[in-house]
Amino acid sequence: MTANASTNQRTDASRGALWSALVVVYVLWGSTYLAIRVAVEDMPPLLSASARFFTAALLMGTFLVIRSGPSVLRVRPRELRGAAVVGVLLLAGGNGGVVLGERTVPSGLAALLVAMVPLWLILLRTVTGARPRLLTWVGVLIGFVGLGVLVLPGGGAGGGTAGILFIVGATMCWSVGSFMSQRMPMPANPFAATVWEMLAGGVALLAIGLARGELPGDFGAASASSWVALGYLVVFGSIVAYSAYVWLLQNAPISLVSTYAYVNPVVAVFLGALILSEPVTGAIIAGGAIVVAGVALVVRAERPGPPAEVAEPVSEPVSEPPVDAPTDAAPAR
Repeated sequence: MTANASTNQRTDASRGALWSALVVVYVLWGSTYLAIRVAVEDMPPLLSASARFFTAALLMGTFLVIRSGPSVLRVRPRELRGAAVVGVLLLAGGNGGVVLGERTVPSGLAALLVAMVPLWLILLRTVTGARPRLLTWVGVLIGFVGLGVLVLPGGGAGGGTAGILFIVGATMCWSVGSFMSQRMPMPANPFAATVWEMLAGGVALLAIGLARGELPGDFGAASASSWVALGYLVVFGSIVAYSAYVWLLQNAPISLVSTYAYVNPVVAVFLGALILSEPVTGAIIAGGAIVVAGVALVVRAERPGPPAEVAEPVSEPVSEPPVDAPTDAAPAR
């Protein structure tokens, strides 16, 4: 999801409010990998993701209209096209790849793989003429070494090959979507942009899911835990945590907000082991530590100086975590 609006950092937020919002982003976004893993156990993966984003878009859109009037969702055709393209890349390609991958990949490993997004963004920036610092390239190299440890066949990290490939492909889609969000006309209001992105992503996920043979009737076999997980993703992943993230962009230094990029995977691994008894192997510990170290180095190297610590247009990213502004992306959690 994106927050495509330049926002000036305010200084009137209390320290307690800042850290409360950070904890929300750390824990809730880190826990979405666990919730996805539970939801896809007996729900059609792409149709459940589609339902998640349609529902979240309806709730967020209704709130915006009640608060600011219908005009808040009015956008120009070119802005709508931009939001649709970004939404399809981030949510259908990014989140869709994760839900397909998590059918066979532990949630903690999935989160560690997704942590690679800032590194792909560096490569995209380089292809388009940017000249990252040497320290940035060191971080990228370290990160890809960690990726190799995680995906090496027989390395002990776990997860099926197809599932890992789905998630690696998802990180590429997130990276491209995050990259494009700063180069296409987008709605000025970040929440309105997110509503349109979620609608576009939901439509694409629905179409792809039906093409894969998933059926709405498949929801009838879903367990109560899967429904709870889906509701959690809608309310806490797509609305609460994202709102906290956008608030942080307006009130906290980018260097602080960007820490979610390497805290979320740690939270995901911990919760997966604690709640689902997912194995934490030596390969996951070693590869995960290397990836997180590489991402942390990239974020540090690309951190803007004090005068420039103003939130730039963002797309986790979700994504994804902007590397030259870790807000490039707030991945669709």
